[in-house]
Amino acid sequence: MAKQKIPESELLSQGYIPNRRLFAYAAGIAGQNFHYQFINGWLFYFINNILKIDAKIVGYITGASRLWDAANDPIVGVLIDRHTFKKTGEKLRPFLIYTPPIIGILAPLMFSNRGFSETGTIIYIIACYLLWDLAYSVQDTALWGMLAVSSPHSEERSRAAQWTAIGVTAGCTLPGLFPAVKDICVNNFGMDAEKVFLIGAIVFGFGGELLSMAAGKMKELVKNENNERESFFEAIFVLRHNKTMLLISLARILEYIKLTVPWAYFFESSVSYKIGGTSIGGGTAQLAYGAVTGAPGTLCMFAATKIVDKVGGMKRILIIAQVSSIVLRIISFFVGYKSIWSMLAVMLIMGLQGIPANMMNIAHRSLMSDSIDYVEYSTGKRTEGVTFSMQNFATKIGDSLALLINGQLLSLVKYDEKKAMTAQGALFNKWQWPMFILGPITGAFLYLIVIMFVKDDREEQKMIEAALTERRNRLKNEAKKELSEIG
Repeated sequence: MAKQKIPESELLSQGYIPNRRLFAYAAGIAGQNFHYQFINGWLFYFINNILKIDAKIVGYITGASRLWDAANDPIVGVLIDRHTFKKTGEKLRPFLIYTPPIIGILAPLMFSNRGFSETGTIIYIIACYLLWDLAYSVQDTALWGMLAVSSPHSEERSRAAQWTAIGVTAGCTLPGLFPAVKDICVNNFGMDAEKVFLIGAIVFGFGGELLSMAAGKMKELVKNENNERESFFEAIFVLRHNKTMLLISLARILEYIKLTVPWAYFFESSVSYKIGGTSIGGGTAQLAYGAVTGAPGTLCMFAATKIVDKVGGMKRILIIAQVSSIVLRIISFFVGYKSIWSMLAVMLIMGLQGIPANMMNIAHRSLMSDSIDYVEYSTGKRTEGVTFSMQNFATKIGDSLALLINGQLLSLVKYDEKKAMTAQGALFNKWQWPMFILGPITGAFLYLIVIMFVKDDREEQKMIEAALTERRNRLKNEAKKELSEIG
């Protein structure tokens, strides 16, 4: 006898997420990552190598811009927490519909050469970036905040976090094709590099944001029944009760302190192989590296929650990911990259590291969602907006540090943006492999020091969930009683 399908309305009433809504949410996250990976992965390169702005200046400008932007994120989070859409009573979901078109349009604007002077170009890029960042902060905070209100059950939120990580991975995969596409378009078809980047910004930037609107099909199943509205500063200072979120944010920032530069510099300057009569360029090798190292982690994410149970919790996944990164990167350094076989061996080695690494964001978001329950249990306030704005804050602070480091490192190794990658000096070429494979180890060490202090107690979490369910039901019944008495 076939198993009877449970109606979607009944699943929602019990606090469970119907699969079709979960898949739509994951697809929306994939779309957002099409957009973000292209912007984050190529804007520095575009300004430096296509618009010909000095790497050190680009590092200062982009790094300082993101530091400024990061300061805005907690403000955006508080404003979201203090706002409710009157028509629907929702706090987050409508932002997933309204902001993507604005964000999408700004992507090709940033990747277009307007013919300004160097100073004018810098001002233009900063202006576009600041507008982009404000709209993106609103979307990103609402998008990830939805994870915390997707269900009152921790296990169900972990399932949602698993699928969001799958969405992130899928979203990172397609932009990973861009280096190979760029090589083919420029080298084989003679296309202008500026035009290739503009097309990429339209496809990945604008198209990705349109796809991200699918996340609007998710429902907010957890609402704070306490209608008291705290002041702006009270909403900010409530973060002091969320030790888990503060520690994870600090660990993620420190992870960006790595002595490396974007992948493209290593692959385009140092990697070239021949198989028979076929040449494999840096862009194609970069695509292959990303595909091979990412595949094991991607496949294992479909069993992520089971793996987490086996290793003993989300915190242990974070520790395993960083320890394995340190060990396997050192091994890879000695294997080298000079031959195609040594590079293939490195890909396979780093593919093993990708298994726990790809689960890190599942662990981060699951732990942060649980921490929101703890804050509600302690203070009576739910803080999806300001808590997940800190995720954006940590990313931007980390990105700004990385960009500043990128600019300084490229300057130290005498990188000349006026020359082709393959025409750089001996000092630049000498340091590409060490920076690429060993550079991230510094961030891994710093991350580990902080993450050891994070608490991950499953029994305590179950107790908090039960207490919150009882409290919400009581407050809801009291509100109904007051309404009936008024009526």
